[in-house]
Amino acid sequence: MFTLLKQAGAARRGRFETVHGIIETPVFMNVGTSAAIKGGISSVDLADDLKTQVELCNTYHLHVRPGDEVIYKLGGLHKFMNWHKPILTDSGGFQVFSLAKLRRIKEEGVTFNSHIDGKRIFMGPEESMRIQSHLASTIAMAFDECVENPAPYDYSKKSCERTTRWLQRCIAEMSRLNSLPDTINKKQMLFGINQGCTFDDLRIEHMKTIRELPLDGFAIGGLAVGEPTEVMYHVIEQVEPFMPKDKPRYLMGVGTPSNIIEAVYRGVDFFDCVMPSRNARHGTIFTWNGIMHITNQRYELDERPLDPECDCPACRNFSRAYVRHLFKSGEQLGGRLAVTHNLYFYNTLTERIRKALDEGCFIEFRAHYSSLLESKLED
Repeated sequence: MFTLLKQAGAARRGRFETVHGIIETPVFMNVGTSAAIKGGISSVDLADDLKTQVELCNTYHLHVRPGDEVIYKLGGLHKFMNWHKPILTDSGGFQVFSLAKLRRIKEEGVTFNSHIDGKRIFMGPEESMRIQSHLASTIAMAFDECVENPAPYDYSKKSCERTTRWLQRCIAEMSRLNSLPDTINKKQMLFGINQGCTFDDLRIEHMKTIRELPLDGFAIGGLAVGEPTEVMYHVIEQVEPFMPKDKPRYLMGVGTPSNIIEAVYRGVDFFDCVMPSRNARHGTIFTWNGIMHITNQRYELDERPLDPECDCPACRNFSRAYVRHLFKSGEQLGGRLAVTHNLYFYNTLTERIRKALDEGCFIEFRAHYSSLLESKLED
């Protein structure tokens, strides 16, 4: 399923074959939490104009609304949202632990209150797998326990052990679901998640344990939750040597353009983050020469596109002055154009990373862009 095409140090250029099409890696997955990109971007936009390879949707949110049973009856997530390329569904574990004010963790799973209406919900490995099977995503994520950072060592260790037991239950339940005659996607794949907070020995031991299980890919979870960036890079460096070479690696919830470049350098293949769309809706624009805040006064008469080096639909058709006016006027089109640009930028970033790896110049690409893309746009 996964072919490693080229390598530059730890950085990898790969190809992942799925039932819904081929994913060229490294890849950024555009986040449509509730089967939609916030900012008014449709699946048609993603497919036709924005170079999107994979959409990421969320199990918890879709279970709460409209309900996974509803999506199942309508033919699955691909049909529901008119998206025919790969979809990865997050397990809901992170949302259970981050959104639920009251939760109770047992070996069976977690009982918590819905953030929508306070309704009591139980979710464990089997429930998460059943919901994701109803959604019929291409790749399902295993249900894991997300521990706050920092966390006590002893609790983190017990949490890793529980996550491993839950992972084994996920594998068994997915195998059962994929064998049923009424399952929409009988070739649904499963990624396991490495946990262990910022403790090197827990991270390494957990990775050594789960790599022996029959999984289609492996994620590093529990990072990008407030720890210093260098700590995140350190954890990747500790875990990466113990990750299977013939399976894709996914760094969950990351991140800035520089984070992506640096994580590719350290051996990661898959990324997702709400940052490009969330920041865009507040007027923050990523460009090839740094970060722009489009509402600044300096752009009032600026007739240039958001980024002269970009050929996205927003940059081809509209000026900085116009987009600034839309934001200042409270027009929704401003957010839509900004989100269009930022998603295109992120997808082009991973496209250029793949090209640099193909051409043997990724080290030079990293040296030029990693710090530049974090800087404030001066022009």
